[in-house]
Amino acid sequence: MKILVIGSGGREHAIIRKLKESKYNPEIFCAPGNGGIAADATCVAINAMDVEGVVKYAKEEAMDWVFVTPDDPLAAGMVDALNEAGIKTFGPKKLAAEIESSKVFSKNMMKQFGIPTASYEVFTDPIKAMEYVEKNNEFPIVIKADGLALGKGVIIAKDLQEAKDGIHEIMEDKV
Repeated sequence: MKILVIGSGGREHAIIRKLKESKYNPEIFCAPGNGGIAADATCVAINAMDVEGVVKYAKEEAMDWVFVTPDDPLAAGMVDALNEAGIKTFGPKKLAAEIESSKVFSKNMMKQFGIPTASYEVFTDPIKAMEYVEKNNEFPIVIKADGLALGKGVIIAKDLQEAKDGIHEIMEDKV
């Protein structure tokens, strides 16, 4: 059995370690992997966001399974592309990955289906966002960017100035 794991982080390394315990004794590859992963899998020089490159490699090397776990390739539809090519894949399709890739989508879905979540407002205008924060004047307040921010899209503002700075960083400077 040949398995390809997409990514280069601790999550991928943990998955590889568990896959190595399989009674099927799989041959494990990782794209792109890293120095630590190289001790447990064969690293392949393909960027985790290279959807076409991953599909091509998986087909050429007759991979039995591809595990896609990083948020970016999931949001880009890598699982969809692999499935369309007839490759067995573990990971959510693009539409399902939206729950992680869009804070607005997630919060709206929770609200629609009665799933408990903190109250929220969505803004596209930084001035309106600042007016909302000033009007409510409740701290701490959480300010989140929509979309993938690799864990960097959340600010917990302790006061009005931190909130204004956070809104400016996210909405105007696009940090």
